[in-house]
Amino acid sequence: MPVRATRRQTLAAFAGIPGTAALLTQRAMAQTTADTLGHDMAADGNMVVGEVNHAVNGFTPEQLLTEFDYGETSSGPDGRPQREWTITALDREIEIAPGVFFPAWTYNGRVPGPALRCVEGERLRIYFQNGGSHPHTIHLHSIHPARMDGIAGAGLVKPGEAFTYEIDARPFGCHLYHCHAMPLKRHIHKGLYGALIIDPDPDRHPEHRNAALGRRHGTPEHARWQEFVMVMNGFDTNFDDENEFYAINSIAFAYGQKPISVQRSRPIRIYLVNATEFDPINSLHLHGNFYDYYDHGTTLTPTLRMVDTVMQCQGQRGILEIDFSEHEPGLYMFHAHQSEFAELGWMSFFEVTDA
Repeated sequence: MPVRATRRQTLAAFAGIPGTAALLTQRAMAQTTADTLGHDMAADGNMVVGEVNHAVNGFTPEQLLTEFDYGETSSGPDGRPQREWTITALDREIEIAPGVFFPAWTYNGRVPGPALRCVEGERLRIYFQNGGSHPHTIHLHSIHPARMDGIAGAGLVKPGEAFTYEIDARPFGCHLYHCHAMPLKRHIHKGLYGALIIDPDPDRHPEHRNAALGRRHGTPEHARWQEFVMVMNGFDTNFDDENEFYAINSIAFAYGQKPISVQRSRPIRIYLVNATEFDPINSLHLHGNFYDYYDHGTTLTPTLRMVDTVMQCQGQRGILEIDFSEHEPGLYMFHAHQSEFAELGWMSFFEVTDA
């Protein structure tokens, strides 16, 4: 039977799980040099009781974290590269924590939707079909004509109908797309959002060519990076306009129960997007290290240098670049620095290894 818990009941339930308080503190404790990887995973690893059935969901936390959708490429009529995707809106129940189910509205059956990736200057075509029960749209956070805006111009796409969005990929950076149908807060909160990554074209940025090559997928300079997509979101399971669960990429505590393995010899790049509804801001705080932050990802030099916490309003996004090369192997926590968010699911770890 699906669980519908209030925010306060959820907190009380977590507090009542034996060892949960110890878990939330033990995993953040300093690690000894003598045994960095062999220590207890805190309260026997229990952040929540049980496991989410990822097979039934149709996606795994690892897929949401690491998979980019490059679409189908071809040459357009003007000789420019053209990239195409098909995105379908679908009603689908997803399990966001063990035994907790949410009646989502999805793009391609998952929350968040696919992380679309392209290159600055390409022609993009998104064939959108609405297989859901309500009118929906795709609004892209990009520079585009009014007729392709996803609300004005194109208008609502009714159930059973379709529309093709065509835009040029600009500006480069870390962006997002989402439904813009009314009531807006309900359509976003129900799961209709995803990341849009536009890599810089190095030929357009001669003054920062090396940095652009490092971001451009398919180049040798890019190959050394460990890249992750993290969409911060929340879930109001009883529809009282307050979230009972928080996460990155939808599954509460997913990367706490199974830490993200990274090689300390290779730098990390995170495409961070805030899609959280009902809360003014969300944030990411990293333990034991600092990072450079590129707001919106639209610059090739950092907008913030050497910070360990960044906050974003809804729709804000950016790129984090992290270097663990001078750190010892071990577990490094990162989480929302709103304590309630962390306690309700937005808590994760990097497992830094020598491999």
